[in-house]
Amino acid sequence: METIAVYPGSFDPLTNGHIDLVERGLKIFDKVVIVTLNNRAKKPLFAVEERLTMIRDCFKGMDSVEVDAFDGLVVDYARKRNANAILRGMRAVSDFENEFQMAMFNRRLNRDVQTVFLMTGMRWIFTSSSGIKEVASFGGDVSGMVPPSIEKKLKEKFHKAYSKG
Repeated sequence: METIAVYPGSFDPLTNGHIDLVERGLKIFDKVVIVTLNNRAKKPLFAVEERLTMIRDCFKGMDSVEVDAFDGLVVDYARKRNANAILRGMRAVSDFENEFQMAMFNRRLNRDVQTVFLMTGMRWIFTSSSGIKEVASFGGDVSGMVPPSIEKKLKEKFHKAYSKG
C-alpha cells in the first residue's frame, strides 16, 4: 500500500527549507502532496494559482510530489487523498505549542491520519516565508533561501509594488 503524506502550508513563497522538508519526507513516504491552503488569517503576497505554479515548477519531473490547493480542514483533505499522515516542519521550540495543538485537533477529527514532525535542517532554521518577504520587500538578497525562480518572482512582485507607489 502506498504511503502518502500531505504537507500543508501557505507556501507564500516556497522556501528552500520547505523543499528540504519535502525531500526528507520522501525518504519516509512514497508520495508527498504539497497542499497550499488559503489561510484567511494571512494576507498573501502571491495568489493561490501563482503559488501552485511556482511550487510545481520547483518539483517538475518528480512523480512522487503532487501539488494541490484546498480550502478547508487538512484532515478532510487527507481523508479525500487517502493520506496516512500530515507532514509538518518545526524550526524551533517556539513552533511546538501551536503545532502540537493543531496535531491534537487533527487527531481528534481523524484518528487514522498521523501528524509527523520533522525538524527543519539546521541550514534553514531561521528561514521563514514571512522573513523572506520582508527582506525581499526592501530589495535584500534572498538568494540561497529560495529557488532562483521564486527569487525572480519576488523581485517582480516587489518591483511592481514600488512602481505603483
